[in-house]
Amino acid sequence: MELKKFAKTLPGILFTLFPLTGFGINNSHPYGGMYHYGTPYGLYYVENLPKQRLGEKEKEELLYMREEEKLARDVYSTLYRKWRLPIFRNIARSEQRHMDMVGVLIKKYGLKDPVIDRVGVFTNKHIQELYNKLVAEGEKSLIDALKVGALIEELDITDLKKAMANTDNRDIRIVYANLMKGSRNHLRAFTRVLSRFGYSYEPKYLSVEEFESIVSTPIERGFIRNP
Repeated sequence: MELKKFAKTLPGILFTLFPLTGFGINNSHPYGGMYHYGTPYGLYYVENLPKQRLGEKEKEELLYMREEEKLARDVYSTLYRKWRLPIFRNIARSEQRHMDMVGVLIKKYGLKDPVIDRVGVFTNKHIQELYNKLVAEGEKSLIDALKVGALIEELDITDLKKAMANTDNRDIRIVYANLMKGSRNHLRAFTRVLSRFGYSYEPKYLSVEEFESIVSTPIERGFIRNP
């Protein structure tokens, strides 16, 4: 009897339908899943590339992307506590790795890290407002939460593309390219889960053509060294 009750609950159904691997989220690992003497390979690789001159715009965008990756991590962590759907927990972990990659650059170039070590608290006022808005939207329903996830990944891809266009530093471009790869994989994951629930997602920041070219293609793997 208890088993039947469990099977009728949303967590029970989701546990049955969706494996806890996060729909291949580990494939979006920005380090390529490799390590160098205990240090994730991607972090070691980026840290040991030669420094290049850093302009003010590049500095601003590094600091912004550090908090935007935290935005994604914190929203997903909060929505996981609300809905207990593994995809939010798994992608939140991936976003922490994205934060780490940007963090390596901030330390490498001697910038002041804007991250406040509390969930949902940000230095950048715009990101703070965005966090509050997205969490409120995602707590309305599970479907709204999944759409919030897709929207965050769209926004991340869009902002990373702009930031990448404003730098010729190899280490920064490598980090941005790997973060974009991860965000494309996350977007694929969120839209796939939505489709399994019988819902579609309409892009808000990407063109329809670019969005379709992402979600209709397989998960991307490996560490990008030459963006």
